[in-house]
Amino acid sequence: MSCELVERDLDAYLDRELDAAALTAVREHVGTCAACRRQLAQRETLARLVRSAPYYSAPDRLRARVRASSQSHSVRRVLTWAAAAVLVLSVGAGMTLWRPGASRGDVIADDVVNGHVRSLMANHLFDVQSTDQHTVKPWFLGKLDFSPPVVDLTSSGFALVGGRLDYVGGRPVAALVYQRRKHTINVFVSPAGGDPSTSNVVLTVRGFNLRHWIHNGMSFWAVSDVNSAELGEFATALQAS
Repeated sequence: MSCELVERDLDAYLDRELDAAALTAVREHVGTCAACRRQLAQRETLARLVRSAPYYSAPDRLRARVRASSQSHSVRRVLTWAAAAVLVLSVGAGMTLWRPGASRGDVIADDVVNGHVRSLMANHLFDVQSTDQHTVKPWFLGKLDFSPPVVDLTSSGFALVGGRLDYVGGRPVAALVYQRRKHTINVFVSPAGGDPSTSNVVLTVRGFNLRHWIHNGMSFWAVSDVNSAELGEFATALQAS
């Protein structure tokens, strides 16, 4: 499947409107194409933020006008106006819609969970699959503008199994993949500059446990379905390495 066809079908893919064959084709392509994976991540983020925006009822006068309109072109004009309004608001906000009360840290935490789920659903955990840290770390050279620290924690019960490029907060990050028995732990690593969280953070988002910390100028977000205590052990071991 070409990138052009995938771009055409991304919205339908997100809305689960594709048939089984097309759904599989898009998922497989996104799993191997970084550019399309980036587009999917951006659309997922925008869709999530739009859904979380506050709902305002239409004024009674507008409701009456819509009900009174029996011509389909009149309805289309209203929908076109609404779509244009959303576009203007999106552009004016730098294509980022913030829900009231949500901090940038909250949005990034959502992005981290989305990246974790996406990697499992698209069956694309790895761009490089290896238990050797001396194989995984060099793979990132030239692909990022920083060098992520990569360590194997097999002795602590958390085996390094690979890595990939991913996107969090609209920027490329290193995603390191660890295994705890049958559980996958994704660790998203990026430079700490501009990170909204400066201290250790423990969260649960949509049933997934998250840990965030900053160490040696790097920001780390760990996410998994392992219990919070085990993820805490993992974070402690990684920080001590």
